[in-house]
Amino acid sequence: MGWRNRIGGVIEAGGVLAAGRLAGSGGQGDARTVAARTRFFGADVVDPDTGAVRADRVVLSWVGCTTYAFALAGSVFLLDAWVPRLTSTGYLPATAQDLADLAPEAIFIGHGHFDHAGDAGRIAQACGAVVYGTAEHGANIRAQVADPTFETVALGDASSRPGERHDFTVGPVEVIAVRHVHSAPTAPERPGGSAPFFPRPELHALVRHPPTLAGVLQSAPRLKDPEGGSLLYQFRVPGFSLLWHDSSGPLTERAPQVFDVFAELPSTNVQIGAVQGFNQIVNGLRDPRRYIEAIRPELFVPSHHDNWLPGLTASAATYDAPLRGELARIAADRRPQLRPMHDPFDYLSPHRLTFPL
Repeated sequence: MGWRNRIGGVIEAGGVLAAGRLAGSGGQGDARTVAARTRFFGADVVDPDTGAVRADRVVLSWVGCTTYAFALAGSVFLLDAWVPRLTSTGYLPATAQDLADLAPEAIFIGHGHFDHAGDAGRIAQACGAVVYGTAEHGANIRAQVADPTFETVALGDASSRPGERHDFTVGPVEVIAVRHVHSAPTAPERPGGSAPFFPRPELHALVRHPPTLAGVLQSAPRLKDPEGGSLLYQFRVPGFSLLWHDSSGPLTERAPQVFDVFAELPSTNVQIGAVQGFNQIVNGLRDPRRYIEAIRPELFVPSHHDNWLPGLTASAATYDAPLRGELARIAADRRPQLRPMHDPFDYLSPHRLTFPL
């Protein structure tokens, strides 16, 4: 039975975050960590005594925007590290403390803007996770942390060019990081371009979940955090590969050679990619489609398309029709399955993104 067939039925407040640690194999896990992992990954995946996660499952739990809790081959990671709360509180039912309680061993940063890396320092300092990103991401995050032993791993720096590739391992997981470009508006592509798209902002989350002073005070200092370069990551273990990127840039105009790097990557089962971006107001969803065409995943999961900043953004459902229309431009034999993710129902819903190994 092919992998494509197997996925068809898918199995703050302010202040310092408390430390949450996981005991070694066979030991008693920290109660907060056991509870957090059970909530984010499911009771059938987490040992109720130790908090260890099953090695024969891949589980992702969406935490809004492009942040995911990620269990793979017995390891726990964070992809980006930010909990939306700038213009609303409680729409996303989690806190930065909850992410620290997961006791991830590593945090992977796609780029350094506040809505992607704004909580990385606080979470990593609390749980001891190693942060991976560019040298600029690391420098900005280390500046927020008092601990002089705080670890970051640099995957390129300001001299890196789009297409630069870094291969490394984290425990049993093989990782490839590729430098690409952040979303940005470009001139309309003619002929053959995609129609502009920008949904009308929705206010209901702001009205029902108004911001708190604590949330604003925590987020405001991070609003000017620099991009620091953009990285795409592929994670591989025997029998499964996941590719994740928290922005989709105009490679067509600015770095077309990166498409060749994408095409040369090992095959990808699941791609989670940002579909919201600055170029959609000019070129619609062309840029995320071009990423998909080069990567050729079996399953595509849209991200960065929810109402993560109420007042300026809209709910993910508004992207359904234009995204399906954009994917229809891909030849049928190369078109991935699409798994729509809708807020707030699919936040912290591990059953939506659970796969067997």
